[in-house]
Amino acid sequence: MIKTVLLLAFLFTACPMFSKAESDRLPNIVFFFADDLGYADLGCYGHPYAVTPALDKLASEGTRFSQHYATGVTCNPSRTGLMTGLFPARYAKKTADFGFGEQVTITELLKQRGYKTGHFGKWHIGPKSTIENGTYGIDDVQVIGSSKDREGDFELTQAAIEFMKKNADHPFYVNIWGHSTHFPVDVIDELSEKFLNTKVDRNDFSETIQHKFDESLALDKNLDASMHQYLGDVYSIDQNVNRILNAIDKLGLRENTIFVFSSDHGPAPVSLGAKELTREFSKNMLGYAGEYRGGKHTQFEGGTRVPLIIRWPGNVKAGRVDKKNITSFIDWLPTLCAIAGIEKLPKQLDGEDISDIWRGDDRERRKPLYWKTSAMGSASAMREGTWKLHLNVRKGEKIQLYDLSNDLSESKNVAKENPKVVSRMSAKLNAWVAELPSEYVKKKGKE
Repeated sequence: MIKTVLLLAFLFTACPMFSKAESDRLPNIVFFFADDLGYADLGCYGHPYAVTPALDKLASEGTRFSQHYATGVTCNPSRTGLMTGLFPARYAKKTADFGFGEQVTITELLKQRGYKTGHFGKWHIGPKSTIENGTYGIDDVQVIGSSKDREGDFELTQAAIEFMKKNADHPFYVNIWGHSTHFPVDVIDELSEKFLNTKVDRNDFSETIQHKFDESLALDKNLDASMHQYLGDVYSIDQNVNRILNAIDKLGLRENTIFVFSSDHGPAPVSLGAKELTREFSKNMLGYAGEYRGGKHTQFEGGTRVPLIIRWPGNVKAGRVDKKNITSFIDWLPTLCAIAGIEKLPKQLDGEDISDIWRGDDRERRKPLYWKTSAMGSASAMREGTWKLHLNVRKGEKIQLYDLSNDLSESKNVAKENPKVVSRMSAKLNAWVAELPSEYVKKKGKE
């Protein structure tokens, strides 16, 4: 915490606060982050059965992005990338165990710019010792609920609403990081019963989820009941989003608030493990990535591509679906800094300012996107233009190249047909991997 205080003191000196008049014009930023929600788990993203009226309406009032990416394929790496603007594999010390060290966070930068900052819900961006007010420049830290305490999502949403009420006369930034739809999905009867009349027709879904249906059926023959559970959990997210949106309207803050909804990565798999808890609830893990292959833990599109809806009246176009631009949460820090007028940024950033894309511009992405877990020799992946390259995915086929312009499910490896593309992208990807730590450190034992 001493390092954080010193860092903030430096930032205050290096970059003066806005005047009150300037501060009054800064937009509020509300970031609702779902956990393990699939790309196609919302009605507006094509789920055949999901009931998500608040999020569907939000999409009609803002822009829905179809090529947005997470920075990691599990919870901590995904959050690390967006909070710091660095790909998570760059950290030699696992950030869940050690925190972000000297790296400046978006919340620190916004705080020194005059924002009130809050964080409610899931943490997973540092050890337990970091869960206190002031960490990463966050004024109000409340880690509420857990993946096994789904009712906590209602409570953390309420805490976020109280924070907005308290700070309605200041520009504020708030993380609302829920636990749904993380394992175990076990919703109250009121939620699952809403879908009692829903019968699963497997033909309503793409080929990419059929194996999950088979695995769920291997655990329990009542696929409909398992789907009701998952749909109920997704609906609970929509209800909490609706509560936040209503609170923003009641506070008269709609016109000056950026509301962002997304998920940390793709949907979790069904596990056929022997543990009783796993077998009881794993059948319900029916998150849907649409036509995209893979999910959580994989670097295929189903694991990395996530829903993104942004509403910012007068700035982000209403009713627009952005199908062209390639965006990522690695861009979160530089983009919000550009919007808030913060010019002094960390020296090293992997993302780029895409505030122009948020406002409706179409352009080529300047920086490639990279993925790799924090383990020596683990597989790496890269997106550049329409191409997706995977290296060392498995023995026998170490290089996989897919053209996403005509193969969204990454079903046809075209590496042999495109040697020049493989050569160019492999050189970039290997050069990036060479920049990463020579070893990774994890904390032994528990605090």
